[in-house]
Amino acid sequence: MAPVRRREYDEDDVRVRPGRPSRPRTRIRPRHEGAAAGFVVAVDRGRYTCVLDDGGGTITAMRARELGRKSVVVGDRIALVGDLSGEPGSLARIVRIEPRASVLRRTADDDDPYERIVVANADQLVIVCALQDPPPRTGFIDRCLVAAYDADVRPLLCLTKADLPAADAERARLTEYYADLELDAVACRPDGPLDPLLDRLADRLSVLVGHSGVGKSTLVNRLIPGADRAVGGVSAVGKGRHTSTSAVALPLSDVDGWLVDTPGVRSFGLAHVSAESLLHGFPDLAAGSVDCPPGCDHGRDAPGCGLDALVAAGRASAHRLESYRRLLASRAGEL
Repeated sequence: MAPVRRREYDEDDVRVRPGRPSRPRTRIRPRHEGAAAGFVVAVDRGRYTCVLDDGGGTITAMRARELGRKSVVVGDRIALVGDLSGEPGSLARIVRIEPRASVLRRTADDDDPYERIVVANADQLVIVCALQDPPPRTGFIDRCLVAAYDADVRPLLCLTKADLPAADAERARLTEYYADLELDAVACRPDGPLDPLLDRLADRLSVLVGHSGVGKSTLVNRLIPGADRAVGGVSAVGKGRHTSTSAVALPLSDVDGWLVDTPGVRSFGLAHVSAESLLHGFPDLAAGSVDCPPGCDHGRDAPGCGLDALVAAGRASAHRLESYRRLLASRAGEL
């Protein structure tokens, strides 16, 4: 019997599965030179409400893939392509985020490593405080001032409930406390005109921030009739109930400008602000650091600290120095 010869295979016997056609990968991104300009007025679960610069109205958009992991926040100047009709069910794409002129940030607490962008491109931070019920807290105001100076945003103190019995005394106390800062402040009565506040809001993108229950949403509804922001009260323990649930930019009715209403906050963390920048939030104290010894941390037990000498000479407030050192200790986890 003749031996069986083993068959020899070649490449013609191999079945090759055809690959799926694909475009060649490239690092060149489309320029989208014809994209429409606009800015973001609200963010909700991956959908962005935007206003077009050309007056085309409000549209809904999503982030384009080429943005990668870049976040889009209220106040961002953006470029849009796709369906810009604004019709129900239409969806445009955000293909570019323009460089931000300012970024206002905060953290939940002083030891929280995750910073949150409150709004981009703001011109002014309006710190809303009630003169009574609940009483104003200088510690919270100080924190907001530090965040404003760090972001290079103009601060404005807005004092609500100026009609209550103790309002005049509280206003005088705050005026004295911040006298060295020349902090601009305006008081509002529920039955009084808002012209002084509107003058300060004109031609600016302003952000309202404050504790819950201070009358922030009530103020927005007066400034922008039809805004329909939810209004809450103050609990029995003197803390406000949350009413606003997300930041939203609203056009002012009587003057050119935009107002960003933010949710009421329990605290304004400053973990994102460096120790050096923290002192810039206290410009009335900063001059004393020139006389500090090398490596001075400006803490309560710092030997020869120039800030103590500044207060001893009557050139700065002891209360302001104590507030600054409380923030230092809080950032270091000592409180």
